[in-house]
Amino acid sequence: MRGARAEPVGDHELEGLFAPFLDHPGVLIAVSGGPDSTALAVLAARWRKARGHGPMLGILTVDHGLRPGSNREAEAVGALADAIGLSHATLVWRGAKPTTGVQEAARTARYRLLISQAKARGCGAIALGHTLDDQAETVLFRLSRGSGLTGLSAMRPASRRDGIALLRPLLGVPKARLVATLRAAGVPFVEDPSNVDTRYARARLRVLAPLLAEEGLTPARLALFARRMARADEALERAADQAGARTALGPWQDGGPVRLDLAGFGDLPKEIGLRLLARAIGHCGREGPAELAKLEAMAEQIHARLKGEPTPLRRTLAGALVTIRRGELCVSAAPDRRKRSVSH
Repeated sequence: MRGARAEPVGDHELEGLFAPFLDHPGVLIAVSGGPDSTALAVLAARWRKARGHGPMLGILTVDHGLRPGSNREAEAVGALADAIGLSHATLVWRGAKPTTGVQEAARTARYRLLISQAKARGCGAIALGHTLDDQAETVLFRLSRGSGLTGLSAMRPASRRDGIALLRPLLGVPKARLVATLRAAGVPFVEDPSNVDTRYARARLRVLAPLLAEEGLTPARLALFARRMARADEALERAADQAGARTALGPWQDGGPVRLDLAGFGDLPKEIGLRLLARAIGHCGREGPAELAKLEAMAEQIHARLKGEPTPLRRTLAGALVTIRRGELCVSAAPDRRKRSVSH
C-alpha cells in the first residue's frame, strides 16, 4: 500500500535470512558504508550473537579511490565493525582508473579484491548486500540491454565466482526496510552520490522506478519475474545437459575440440541447441561468453546448412572456431590471430 511505513527487519526473521551462512566455516561481508551493506553487517552480527555459535564473520570494505573522502567512509565502516564485534579490513583499488565504463571497471575490481581476500583467508563465502530493489533494477537493466532468459533471471540468492560462494541474504528484502532497521538501531550510513547520478544507466532506471511501480511494475513483481525466469532457465539447462550427452561424439576434454552429431543438433529445440552451442564455444574459446545476438546468428547459419545449403561453414566467435564437416558440428579453439597474420 502506498505510503505504508517500512518496518525494520525483526529478530524472528534472521534465522531464515542467514541460514545459508551455516554451510560455510567463514563468511566475509562486503560493506561499503551504504545502507544496504551496513544493514547486512548489523543483522548478520545480531544473528551470530543470538545463536552463540556459527561461522566466523568479518567485514571487508573496498576503497575504489574514485572520489574524495572514500578513505574516511572506509574508516567509518571500521568503526562500525568494532561496535558490532567483527573484524574489518580495507582493500584499496590501486592503479590508473578508466575514464569510461567506470562503474563496470569498479565492479570488476571490487569482486577481484574481495575474492582474492576470501581465498587468502580460507573463507569460502562472501556476503553481498543486494536487495529486492537491486533485483528489480537488474531485471530492467538487462531487459534494456536485450538479455536472454538467463540474464533476465537476474541475481541468484547464492552463486559462485572463481571458486567462492556469493551469498545475497537480503535479495528479498526491500531497501526501505533496511533503512528503517538502521534508523531504529541508530546506526549511521552514507549514500553513494553515483546512485543518483543520471549519467549512469542504473541511476536513470531508479528515477523511472516510481513511475513503473504506478503501472504495476513494482520491485516485488519484477523480482517475481526474475524468479520465474530462473526456474525456466534451470529447466532448460538440464535439458541442455541431456542434449549434450545425446549428441556428443566424444568427451569434452580440457583444451580439446567439441564434436557434436550435426543431425542430432538440428533436431534439438532451438533454445536447447543455442545453449549447447554456447557451452561448446565457452569450452573452447578464449574470449569469454559469446554475445547472445552473435550466438543466435551463428545458430541460424548452422540451421541453414542443415536445410541443404551447399556451402560449408567455418566461422569464429568469442575465440572459438565453429565448422561443419562430414556430418559433424565441430567447435575448437580459434587459431591465434597474430599467428594467422604472420602466416599470411
